[in-house]
Amino acid sequence: MTVSPRLPDDLLINAAEEVRIRQDLVLTALGKRPADRLLRVGRLLDVHSRTWLEDQEIVIKGRRIAYVGPAASFAGEVAERSHEPDLSAVPGFGEAHKHIESSHLTPEWEAALVMPHGVTWTCEASHEFSNVNGARNLEFWLEARRRGSPMKIFPLPGSAVPPTAYEWGGGYFGYDEQKQFMSESLMVAGLDEVMDWPSISDPSNPSYDRLWGMIGATFEQRGVVEGHGAGLRDLASINAFAAAGLASDHEGWFLEEIWQKLQHGLFIELRPHSLPEVIQGLIERKLADWSQVAFVTDDRSASDTLKMGATDYNVRLAIENGLSPEIAIQCVTLNPARHMRLTPWVGSIAPGRFADVVLLDDVEKLSIAKVWADGGPVSAGRMFIGARPEIDWPEWAIKTVKIDRQVTAADFRIEAPADRATANAALLRPFHWSDEFITMELPVRDGAVQRDHDRNVTKFSIVDRFSGEAKVSKMFWLGTGPRTPDTALGSTLGHDKHNIWVVGSSDEAMAMVANALAEQQGGWVLVSGGKVVARVHYEVGGLMTARSAAELDAEMQALYKAGETIDWMYEPTFSPRWWPGFPERLSFATLTCSPWRWVLVAPSERAPQGFVNVLTGETHPVVW
Repeated sequence: MTVSPRLPDDLLINAAEEVRIRQDLVLTALGKRPADRLLRVGRLLDVHSRTWLEDQEIVIKGRRIAYVGPAASFAGEVAERSHEPDLSAVPGFGEAHKHIESSHLTPEWEAALVMPHGVTWTCEASHEFSNVNGARNLEFWLEARRRGSPMKIFPLPGSAVPPTAYEWGGGYFGYDEQKQFMSESLMVAGLDEVMDWPSISDPSNPSYDRLWGMIGATFEQRGVVEGHGAGLRDLASINAFAAAGLASDHEGWFLEEIWQKLQHGLFIELRPHSLPEVIQGLIERKLADWSQVAFVTDDRSASDTLKMGATDYNVRLAIENGLSPEIAIQCVTLNPARHMRLTPWVGSIAPGRFADVVLLDDVEKLSIAKVWADGGPVSAGRMFIGARPEIDWPEWAIKTVKIDRQVTAADFRIEAPADRATANAALLRPFHWSDEFITMELPVRDGAVQRDHDRNVTKFSIVDRFSGEAKVSKMFWLGTGPRTPDTALGSTLGHDKHNIWVVGSSDEAMAMVANALAEQQGGWVLVSGGKVVARVHYEVGGLMTARSAAELDAEMQALYKAGETIDWMYEPTFSPRWWPGFPERLSFATLTCSPWRWVLVAPSERAPQGFVNVLTGETHPVVW
């Protein structure tokens, strides 16, 4: 693979280069130095005043805007001119909260996927790769830009590194690490979503000092502390959340909850699942100032983006539910840029900003004809035509599954108490948010506690992929996984620690999945009948692939097709949107943040069997 060279520092934002760029822009705007390009458009949306300006020209020097004004008003020389009289210009779209890892594409390929949808900048909520390789986190997120990618990525180091005090491996961030990140690059906008509410609100929690240290380091550098308020809906908790300095919430589901959070100073980042109800409700309540609202995709796979679109989908959804196009566009341009304190560089078509422009042929439908970024075209229709650097990702990025032994079926065996025909077992099921775990009496055979497929009971396990030892925790789960004999599914995508998780109808199949994932350095593996029947490769960090969205989607579709041959367990209490069928949502069932209580993590000093209540720190045997 050819490796693209690193380019000059004007691709990144650093203070010394920023001064030089702006000195040049001043003289260009005054007509004392020549401009590189001029883009004349039929009309332009000034998001600051929410007004349309007719027949405007955008004058570009390097990658930045030097001048904006009526056609023929610029007095200086211009090397190249473009005219789009039938198109309307709006700023490049931005994401205040996005996990690029959830697209499962490396940054250079993510850019190729989303930029034709108008997205030119992203605040990367980086606790996924942070948990895999915390030390090289910033280097990873800036590398594609250094090599010429037109996508601006503003990293937010992960607060959830580790997610709780009961998890470990891959990285550790505290005060010192956050201070270093914030000092190293002006592109670091703040601190990624603070998810571990018990650690913020309970001084006795073992992560209390670590998280408050990261918050303090962010405040010292005038950064933004992003929040995660899942399940926090009572007035006291909302007040406490805001008092902590957690500036935003993207976990709102219900109108009343979101209204309360808005009224208490939180910046609201709406995802599509709740957007229609909330938009309609806020309009009915006559919300006059939408500056505290943005639209985000958060976690969206490449396959879903190919079907739905990127944040342009969110904008269209808002317009369809009654919001004016101008306000909807503000919610993906100026609003998130203001919130993240990035307005000197992105969020509007104005001098000093990167020359990122979305050209619409139909504003009401948000129909995108072309996208410019860094002062030149990057897409025509849905075709990406911008620079995509070739990056041969180094070993630290592609050798992240560290397992130095063969995992065996015995690793998943759950020993029964001596001389018992049955045993009591602790059970969880996906998205189990109750204060108490489930209990059930299960059969014992040959000294081991057994699954009970007739009652929808299977086995779920976490395999540590960081120590080399492949430490294994295991327990029984209800209503998920395969009923088909000798079958197992597993992945290195397991929020937020991203160890290997595997669910299976036999211990032998589970071991085969774990070993296959280690051999291919991450992704998905489905085993049935003693052989691997489908694979998806996430060779970078065990989370992403350096391939096109179409290539990745083809592998995912093959996995889904193979999954259709398997009889998957199902509990009717689950949302039909998530179940039944191929249990891909299990990648989120390993979360340990609020509102989770009892969870399974890799064995740790504080949770030797991996079964722990992250709210209280209480542990319990998985069988007794």
